[in-house]
Amino acid sequence: MILVVNAGSSSIKVELFKLDLTSALSAAVTEIGGAARLKLGDITASVEAPDHAVALTKVLEALEEQGISLSDLSAAGHRVVHGGTELTQPTRLTQTVLDQIAACIPLAPLHNPHNLTAIQSLANKMPDLRQFACFDTAFHASNPTVATTYALPEQARSLGLRRSGFHGLSYAALVEHFGDALPSRLLAFHLGNGASLCAILNGKSMATSMGYSPLDGLTMGTRSGAIDGMAVLRLVQEYGLEQTDKILNTQSGLRGLAGTNDMAELLSRDDDAARFAVDHFCYWAARHAGSAIVAMGGLDAVAFTGGIGENAELIRHNIMQHLSFFGQVPNHVVPADEEKQIARDTLRLLNAEAPQRDTHRRAST
Repeated sequence: MILVVNAGSSSIKVELFKLDLTSALSAAVTEIGGAARLKLGDITASVEAPDHAVALTKVLEALEEQGISLSDLSAAGHRVVHGGTELTQPTRLTQTVLDQIAACIPLAPLHNPHNLTAIQSLANKMPDLRQFACFDTAFHASNPTVATTYALPEQARSLGLRRSGFHGLSYAALVEHFGDALPSRLLAFHLGNGASLCAILNGKSMATSMGYSPLDGLTMGTRSGAIDGMAVLRLVQEYGLEQTDKILNTQSGLRGLAGTNDMAELLSRDDDAARFAVDHFCYWAARHAGSAIVAMGGLDAVAFTGGIGENAELIRHNIMQHLSFFGQVPNHVVPADEEKQIARDTLRLLNAEAPQRDTHRRAST
């Protein structure tokens, strides 16, 4: 079996896949460092999990109680948020790769350290287990330089300030979902608490709405989306750097406009603030969509994924209404499955290694 590990800023999720890529079991520890909760199937329980290493241990212990031990695993695949400009493909984890992931910590300070902790913790428990990394930024490595470059002086750009894009594993899974029926010019929306879009031309990302960080682009659950840099500087003057970070990332977006980041709640409310927040979300999704359509030279189809994209029909309808002047184009709803994409990429790498191992064995006999 393949163990998929997704270490977030305050949670760690795992899913087990059989080698035919069917899901066998999933588990998670949430609210790490606080009132941590372990979820395994339909069972939820409080646990002591002061950090991600302990949380992963709790998850693995829970799996063992279900009769699944580490010795049953063929490999582990990890979601790593930021791979920078070097790590643009799924890859086997070596010390060199680990060092490269660590070098990207300034680009994803809330995620890459926890990704590394999960990798190292699993290596400590099972040193011979083959581990692989899949990068959330990698799908957008095909963006042309003109799409990724900020118009900054070279010295500033050398700090790593460029558009990277995120939700790449979700978009890669979406492309896999279409297979041979993939539209040539596909506008893809990943709409959830974090929201982005991607211009996908012949299966490749040409542009995406998130930038140097996941803050940029669409209105989101708690993130502001695109905002003038001078407005950010004004916020820093008024509130300081740390509080401005909190405002932009955790107190803005739908929450800032209407008091909650729960789209289902907003759609059920009948007040001006809720209606405006929904309108804002749809309007700016469509505004950014126009930019993406230019990037791929037209539009053949639209696809929605993510929690809101899959479940909120009114949101899909409103966005498509904004885009109706592009003509009648088909729109699709695709279940998000980043974990399966990681398992798929891990299996491909395992299969690619198998002939090499066989060749090495024959050469050594």
